[in-house]
Amino acid sequence: MSEARSIIITGAGSGIGQATARRFLAAGWRVALLGRKADALRETAGSDPALILPCDVTDEGAVDSAFDHCHAEWGRLDALFNNAGRGADPATPDAMDPGTFRDVIAVNVTGMFLCARAAFRLMRAQAPQGGRIINNGSISAHAPRPGSVAYTVSKHAVTGLTKSLSLDGRPFDIACGQIDIGNAATELLTRVSTNAPDAEPLMDVAVVADAVLHMAGLPRGANVQFMTVMATNMPFIGRG
Repeated sequence: MSEARSIIITGAGSGIGQATARRFLAAGWRVALLGRKADALRETAGSDPALILPCDVTDEGAVDSAFDHCHAEWGRLDALFNNAGRGADPATPDAMDPGTFRDVIAVNVTGMFLCARAAFRLMRAQAPQGGRIINNGSISAHAPRPGSVAYTVSKHAVTGLTKSLSLDGRPFDIACGQIDIGNAATELLTRVSTNAPDAEPLMDVAVVADAVLHMAGLPRGANVQFMTVMATNMPFIGRG
């Protein structure tokens, strides 16, 4: 029997990261869970033998240490789901607190870069060379919602990161793709939607987990460059 493939999932303590981590564990992958709260990561893992690695993705040293720990345990990293991110309360640009803007960029852009950088380093050096990085973009990487300047800027930057990683990874058999998600029914979004008078339709977060598993499981030489997975009737087409 071939050895199980390995993946690091960031932001694995809740929402999309948690659902995706559980899907990969059920599929027999070796999974490392990264997030700020160890208790939440342990809840994600349950009784499954995941690696629990509390980590702030904006901390370069902590990110490198977490990825090195995975390499020491497994000897190989096959995939990264670069998922950790945050939003901000709706605000027009003039009302957006600059500190909040910087915090969103720190997690959604710098944090994603640091994790991609660490994965790229391991994938380039391992034998056989290569691997796959999947970035969590957003519908907002294409069309913004009102009052979302920090989040929208960050997710447009993620698309640039995806394209750069794809180009720079070619000589080393490192593929990079992006999944742009619209209205997955995580606990937080469901609670917000339930209380909103103009709530948009939601989709089961399991659909996202299945999509990421499909992207990660593709054979070498094949890649999903960009995938949009969204609630069918959400206002995306016609919004931008």
